[in-house]
Parts: sequence; structure tokens; C-alpha cells
Amino acid sequence: MRDFTHRSSEVELMDTFSGPINELETILQDINRVNKLLGGYRITLSAVFELIRLGFKESYTILDMGCAEGTMLRKLADVARKRNIKLKLIGVDFNEQGLQLARQYSKYYPEISYVKTDILKSDFSEWDIDVVMTTLTLHHFTDKGVLKFVNRYVEIAKLGVVINDLERSPVAYYLFKAFSFFFIKTEIAKKDGLLSIRRAFKKEELQHFAGQVTQASHHIKWKWAFRYAWILKKK
Repeated sequence: MRDFTHRSSEVELMDTFSGPINELETILQDINRVNKLLGGYRITLSAVFELIRLGFKESYTILDMGCAEGTMLRKLADVARKRNIKLKLIGVDFNEQGLQLARQYSKYYPEISYVKTDILKSDFSEWDIDVVMTTLTLHHFTDKGVLKFVNRYVEIAKLGVVINDLERSPVAYYLFKAFSFFFIKTEIAKKDGLLSIRRAFKKEELQHFAGQVTQASHHIKWKWAFRYAWILKKK
């Protein structure tokens, strides 16, 4: 039986991935399949559109930290088009191969652009960002890293921040193990999926982080399947 008392410090395989781009594409397809089947996209979508309702603007700029191949941004763009909401969408990631796939997949989305940059060091003031969102990225950081990044997100965003990440739980771990047997093809996605849960959060840990981010109000809610939506509204 695994111990879920504390967050794992083990590094995920995807954090140091250097394989061919077609292998990366297959792994990301596995991850997207999990998000689709377990409703992970809806959490971010509903939270982002709830936040921008507070702005009463003609157009909104949204930055996706850890955008990978841009699936979340394209889903946002699709919903915004249906609702006749004008968005400027910016994807930020460290992985050039992932960004290459993102640009390829987003060629019919002129409202989306992608940047390889360090969000802690870059100056985003000219971008006039309304919302920063991040999906299944926060658990990759250490506790100190979580605080650095979340405070930076709040500093950048004019309206607020949407964080969608995993709950650390033995139930989630063993259910994912069974789920991956049927729905995940690649070993990297299987192994990293399990490790992601061990690196993830309990609610009281997120609340502890929230107490150290003072420029926003916080709403942390458990969502199916074993996710937390952490919504930060700028003060």
C-alpha cells in the first residue's frame, strides 16, 4: 500500500522527456483521452467563463501556463466562438516540441498564440492579461515552487486565476490504475498518471498555500474525478 501522507518528490518522466515528437504526440493523446473521459476540461472551462463574466469587457486575454499542445486553449476558443465572446489566448510552455504540436493543431485558431518563456522572469505587462489558468501543471512543482508560481499568476492576472489539479488519494490512485489498463496505451502516461496523483494535493495543503497568497480571495472545491478547482479572484 502506497503512503499518501505527503506529496511525492519523484520526478515525472514527462518533465525530462526528450524523445521523438511522434512519441510525445501519442503520450499527449493518452492524457487528453483521460481528461475527456473524466470531465477534466469542463472544470477549467466553467471556471474561466465565470471569471470573465466579472469583467464586462468586449475582449479578454487569457494565459494558459503549461499549455502543452494547446488542447485547453482550443476548447476555450470553441466555446467562446459559440457564445460570441472575443478572446485572445496565449499558451506558455517550456517544451518546444509540445509548442510545435500546439501551433500545428491551432492553425485555424488565429486568436491563439504560443510562447516559450519563463513565466517567473518574463514581463507580461503589455499583454494586459485578464485570467491565468493552469491545468494539471501545479503538482509538478515543489511546495516552494507552488507558492512562487501562484503568487506570480495573481500578480499577472487582472481578474483572477483558475487552477485545475489532482487530489492525492489512494482511491484516486487505484481507480486510475484500473482505468489506465483499458484506456491508456503508453507506459509513460500510465506511470506519470500514477505519479501525478502521488505528487498532487490534499485540500488542507491548498488552503495552506492560499493563506500565503494575499492579493486574492480563494475558493477551493473538490470536483469529479478527484480534482480540485482552485479559483482566485483578484482583490
